[in-house]
Amino acid sequence: MFKDYLKTRKTLKEKTISNYQQILDKGFTNWKNKPLLCITKDRVSKYHEKLGKEHCEAYANLAMRILRALFNFAAGQYEDAKGNSLITENPVRRLSQTRAWYRVERRQTYIKSHELKAWYAGLQTTQNEVLRDYLLLILLAGLRRQEAATLKWPDVDLAAKTFTLVKTKNNETHTLPLSDFLYNLLLNRKKNQTNDYVFPGNGAAGHIIEPRKLMAQVTKASGVHFTVHDLRRTFITIVESLDIPAYALKRLMNHKMSNDVTAGYIIVDVERLRKPMQLITDYILKCMEVIESAEIINIQSTSKDQIKKPL
Repeated sequence: MFKDYLKTRKTLKEKTISNYQQILDKGFTNWKNKPLLCITKDRVSKYHEKLGKEHCEAYANLAMRILRALFNFAAGQYEDAKGNSLITENPVRRLSQTRAWYRVERRQTYIKSHELKAWYAGLQTTQNEVLRDYLLLILLAGLRRQEAATLKWPDVDLAAKTFTLVKTKNNETHTLPLSDFLYNLLLNRKKNQTNDYVFPGNGAAGHIIEPRKLMAQVTKASGVHFTVHDLRRTFITIVESLDIPAYALKRLMNHKMSNDVTAGYIIVDVERLRKPMQLITDYILKCMEVIESAEIINIQSTSKDQIKKPL
C-alpha cells in the first residue's frame, strides 16, 4: 500500500518520503507485512500509547498521523467489483474520537534581542565561513533550514538583489529581496563558488547538511542555546515587534493565506518587501552591534573663556 501511495503522490519531497519510510521501518516494524484490515481501532489506540512511552509523545503522534494519511489513501484507492471502498473506516479516528492524542506543546524558543550580540560574537569564533553565512542567512531572511541549504546560484539574482526559493514547504516558488547586508554576504560567497550551491558541502548531496558542531561551538562561546529553527522564530518575532503589516509578514514567511478572502486580492511584488526586509536586517544588526543603533555626533566642548559675552 505504501508503494502505491508513493506512485500516486508524485509531488512528495525526498525528505518527506524518507521520513515516512523511517517511521514505517522503525515505528511499525511488526505491522509492515500485516493486511490493512488487521489493524483495528483497538490496536491503534494501544500502540499509540506504547509508542508514547517507548519513544516520546511527539513521535507517537507523528507515527499515527502518517498511518492515518495512508489509510485515507487506501480508502480512496482500493475498491471491490461494485466500486465500494474496501476500507470502510480509518482506525486512527479512534484517537480523535476518544481525545487520546498526546498534547505536545509547540516550541516557543528563540534568541532574544539582548542575546543577539553575544550570539553573533560567538558566531565569529568559527573559521567555517560557509556555516557562518548559512546561519546568518536563515536568521536575517527567516528561512527554513532546508530552503537555505538547497539554495542554488542560478536562483540568486545579484543584479536585481533578489533570491528565489524553489524547494519550499508549500511547494510554491518564493522570491525575496536581499537587504544590503545579505547582498554583500552573497556577493562574497559568489567569489568562492565551488558548485551550484550557495552553501556547498562535502557530502554526496553537494550542499551543507548538518551544522550541529558549529552550533555547539557558538553556544559554548556565547552562552546562547539555540536550534536552527530558533533562528526562523527569532526573525518572525522581531518582524511582529516592528509592526510590519500582516500581509507583508506572511509574504516574507511564505505562509499561505488561503482562508483570508482579502489576501486573495492582494498581489505583493517583491519590491514591496524590500523596505520591510531592510528594516528587519538593520534592527537585528543593531542588536548584534554590527552597526550603530543611532548616529553619533561629536560635540566639541567649549571653555568659558571662548564664550562671548553679549554686547
